[in-house]
Amino acid sequence: MQRKEKHALFWGIGQLAVMSGSAVWLLGDFLLPIPWRFYFCGFSLAIGMAGYWAGTQFFIGKLRSMHMRLLIPGIISGGLIFSLLWNTNGSWLVPGSALGIGLMMFWAGLRLFAVEHRYRILGLTLMLRGGFNLIIAATFQTEVYVAWFIGSGCLKVLSMLGLVYAVQDEIQQRYARTIDSLSHGFLIRDRRGYVHVANERCARLLGFNTAQELIGLHVCDLLPHLTRDMADQYFRRFEAEGVQYPIADTAVMRLRNGNSLPVELLGSPYIERGRLYCLVQLLDISERKKKDDLLYQAARIDSITGFFNRYALTARLTQALEQAAADGRECAVLFIDLDKFKRVNDSFGHAAGDELLRTAANRLHGLLRPQDVLARFGGDEFIVVIPDLPPGSAAQMGVDCAVAIINAMRKGFELSYHTISASASVGIACYPNHGSDSETLIRNADIAMYEAKKAGRAEQRVFYDAMNAAAKDGLVIDGALRGAIEANEFHLVYQAITNAHTGKLTKVEALLRWHSSLLGPVPPDRFIPVAEDSGMIIELGTWVLEQACRQMGAWKQGTLDDVTISINVSAWQLADPGFVKLVSQALIRNDLAPHQLELELTERVLIEDAANVQAVLGQLRALGVGISLDDFGTGYSSLSYLTQFHLNTLKIDRAFVMDIEHSERSNNLVHAIIAMGHSLGLQLVAEGVETAGQAAILEKMGCHYLQGYHISRPIPPAELLRFADQRISMAPAPHGDFAI
Repeated sequence: MQRKEKHALFWGIGQLAVMSGSAVWLLGDFLLPIPWRFYFCGFSLAIGMAGYWAGTQFFIGKLRSMHMRLLIPGIISGGLIFSLLWNTNGSWLVPGSALGIGLMMFWAGLRLFAVEHRYRILGLTLMLRGGFNLIIAATFQTEVYVAWFIGSGCLKVLSMLGLVYAVQDEIQQRYARTIDSLSHGFLIRDRRGYVHVANERCARLLGFNTAQELIGLHVCDLLPHLTRDMADQYFRRFEAEGVQYPIADTAVMRLRNGNSLPVELLGSPYIERGRLYCLVQLLDISERKKKDDLLYQAARIDSITGFFNRYALTARLTQALEQAAADGRECAVLFIDLDKFKRVNDSFGHAAGDELLRTAANRLHGLLRPQDVLARFGGDEFIVVIPDLPPGSAAQMGVDCAVAIINAMRKGFELSYHTISASASVGIACYPNHGSDSETLIRNADIAMYEAKKAGRAEQRVFYDAMNAAAKDGLVIDGALRGAIEANEFHLVYQAITNAHTGKLTKVEALLRWHSSLLGPVPPDRFIPVAEDSGMIIELGTWVLEQACRQMGAWKQGTLDDVTISINVSAWQLADPGFVKLVSQALIRNDLAPHQLELELTERVLIEDAANVQAVLGQLRALGVGISLDDFGTGYSSLSYLTQFHLNTLKIDRAFVMDIEHSERSNNLVHAIIAMGHSLGLQLVAEGVETAGQAAILEKMGCHYLQGYHISRPIPPAELLRFADQRISMAPAPHGDFAI
């Protein structure tokens, strides 16, 4: 049945050969003449001995291919020798055969007895058979043939039983070692819930010493909190039709020692003798659950403050609104923004800013009730949810809490050995008056917060419908943007960027301006966010790219032939699959060298879809176009971008430049940025240069280029050309003294 159990095949051949030789000898008068019977019996004896020898050698793992090659020659040689002996003296046949088989069996029994404990019964029976045959060979008489036959038959039965025991024990040991080697628990239970098989890992998981202790116990005896109904219900799932196996479940088991064990259960059916059993694997998922809990917490908890993040806030607010709707209660949502938080980051660094956020969050939490929810919404923004309020009280409760928050923030914060004054602006929206879902309430509270900022900061405002004017204004702008390009309502102005040492005009930045026929002049900070939200920024960006390159092409024949033109690029444009091709075509159409175009990116652009941005920037760099990071230092991760993205230029934000004459900290910070840029081989542009003193300091620090009102305001192309001519006609002077 099992081809790998070749010892049974060899022993079977040996036994069959011996039985055939005996039968032919006893019935030979009717079958073969005497000489041929001698040959037949001789070869039968040789085959029998070879079969027992090969079976024994295979059983103990000592049979080699070399032995197999010698087996046939050995049988032929032995058969010829035995045949010649029998032909010489026929009376030697029976005792000689008994002697040969007896010696072989006795040898086989000794070999098996000495190898494995589980082979000893089989070895002992073979030794008895061999010894019995040797006794018969020594004292054989025809009249004791019946006794010899009966004795041999009994011993054969015993040896077969020994063989069955050895093989079964071997299979059982193999099976037991297999399941014990599993890294997870394993047990087999029947319909009633009793355990039939278990491995050592299962015993250890369930708090037992050995697997044997589990055998015969009901599964409810293994787990104190498991009831028989629960055990029966689990088993019935294996009797249902159409079930996909294995059945996977996760559970937290309560063990006998009181500990909890999170496990994954994998159940499969098993049928034995017509009865259904259940094979259950128990996987200890303690480590996985710890990781899942950490991931779950990381997804819900803000890493800086330790309170809820935006995702968790939305879930909790939705839950609070559902409960309020069911109970006829109200909720208040407070949107809190720390005023002038950016100054803390700019002046003291982001570590100080993070410490301020943590301190502010703890101070906010100390003002709230246990059931209230506090979350960091992003940046320096927090949201407080005050749930389960009586009807008609949400607005007043929100105002009271907002006033307490504003007063608490006014107390100042101790950061970096400095006392920093901070304030908070708070917007309030209430359920159900100002919205019935979390998104609407948060948005309206945000609108109210901006109204509080407009009122002078450190103020609170409750949302009212008129505050939606800004949102409606966005819709008006969105409508006016449609068709503005076709109506030629956009134009570009250019701001000069000069060499800090020589004052030479080396770069210009193209800036977009819009004069709407419907709205009049609209500043970029008003229409650019609307264009990004609507997706129109791609069309606008394409127009700016083409117009700037066309203007640069027109300048090539004059004073500005070697100037680099810089344009701003949005995340939407970088995500456009055809953007690199658009850039390439614009350069070719206007006969520009790639290095004459520089694309300015903000840190926010790099944050969004970083992998795609990195790939696009690689293509642009391969094209030869310059890449500049605008407003460097104003975000959380600027330094990481210097290593992650291959940039050509850093533009130092005006927030750092404006105080370098009067603030040692700002001066040192700008100096550090310039030194770092030099070490990375980057070009540095200082934005917002408004005084000759600032220009002189920056030139002395080693800043390469200057941009700002001290150099030039954004001006039309013709004025920029005159500006460039004026620079050439006048003698070079340091620090941008020829500013207009």
